[in-house]
Amino acid sequence: MATRPLIVLASSSVYRKALLARIGIDCPALAPDIDESPLPGETPVATALRLAGAKARKIGEREPASLIIGSDQVAVLGTRVLGKPGTHAAATEQLRTMSGNTVTFHTALCLLNAAAASMHTACVPTTVRFRKLEAAQIERYLQQDQPYDCAGSAKIESLGIVLVERVESEDPTALIGLPLIALVGMLRQEGVVIP
Repeated sequence: MATRPLIVLASSSVYRKALLARIGIDCPALAPDIDESPLPGETPVATALRLAGAKARKIGEREPASLIIGSDQVAVLGTRVLGKPGTHAAATEQLRTMSGNTVTFHTALCLLNAAAASMHTACVPTTVRFRKLEAAQIERYLQQDQPYDCAGSAKIESLGIVLVERVESEDPTALIGLPLIALVGMLRQEGVVIP
């Protein structure tokens, strides 16, 4: 029986690590430390796909015999890209802007077989309609959930769900940051069957 290659997550995200645990993958998580700035004229989907691949390749240099999972998410409201807010003030502004509006979260996934130098990629969009949010509600939410490391300033997997009117996606885990349905398909192509 062939041994399963080491799987490595190219991310320091606790959310992505927790998602992998849901499907029985307990693997090392290594921060790729790359510049996540979009390139001039680059679409949000192209940015997410490029960054997911760059993260996987960066960790693949350190783990040349492994399967590397890279992922990136870009949130867009109209033509405005919504990054990780980082601060309370920035998160407040993002949520005010998103109030009553629809935001599309493009979650890109890359599975790199570092030994074979081959990769699989996908980008899964999720459309989120936010409720009309009052200033006091935004403040209470931010105090409790503190989503400063989440694109769009809302943790859908916890209290952020109360801010949302509707979510549309082919993969419910994509919004949290790692599309597991696509990932399981990619892993199967690499001979890793779950469960």
